Amino acid sequence: MPIAIVTGASRGLGFENAKGLAALGYDIVMVAKDQSRLSTAQQSLQRDFSDRTFSTYAVDLADLVATRATISQIAIAHPNPDVVILAHGVMSEKMSKTLRTTDEEWRRVMAINLDSVFILVNGLVPSMADARNGRVIIYSACLGRMSGPGNMGGLAPYRISKAGVNAMVRNLAHETGLGARGLLVDAVCPNHSRTDMGGADAPRSAEEGAACALWLATREFNAGDTTGVLWEDNQIVEW
Repeated sequence: MPIAIVTGASRGLGFENAKGLAALGYDIVMVAKDQSRLSTAQQSLQRDFSDRTFSTYAVDLADLVATRATISQIAIAHPNPDVVILAHGVMSEKMSKTLRTTDEEWRRVMAINLDSVFILVNGLVPSMADARNGRVIIYSACLGRMSGPGNMGGLAPYRISKAGVNAMVRNLAHETGLGARGLLVDAVCPNHSRTDMGGADAPRSAEEGAACALWLATREFNAGDTTGVLWEDNQIVEW
């Protein structure tokens, strides 16, 4: 069975991606903070897909030492993943402008949204690059663009962390041959979806928000196709 590693897998976008990949025949490695929610999500998926394997790893991704240790365990137990989807993340406080945010708020958001993403990529993706096979999809946000509508400041830690994700994706994609060596690396904007972060009044369901990442994880890639960019609704978003 092909293997997919999904963070934020206990709920929201991560859960929907785990579910979608399981339906396509993947065994799933589920990573999330809350062990109870993670176990509940695992049991739900196991009931729906009894012929799949769902492994769980509970870790607070804000704790970078614990994250590195957990990723080392995953890399040993599941050394050659076919897909990695990083769907975890936090929003910054509403009034967290650059000149008003605190050191604590800055570090909280950066640790989860950017630093842990580096550790996950650094710990899991080398084997995929060596195997010349795999898809890496990292949830970003259109608020992390350097241009375009909605890029007028505010939510500084969140916006800047997501701009960092976009830059990391571009850099890694170039370092690994822009798909020519078999590894695709992309960022995805789920738009405003009904998750714990997006709220109950968001216009999109979590399943709709997760659809583009699922497409990126499974799309056919031919010579001349594009990777290393930000996507929304299966279209490239300039950032």
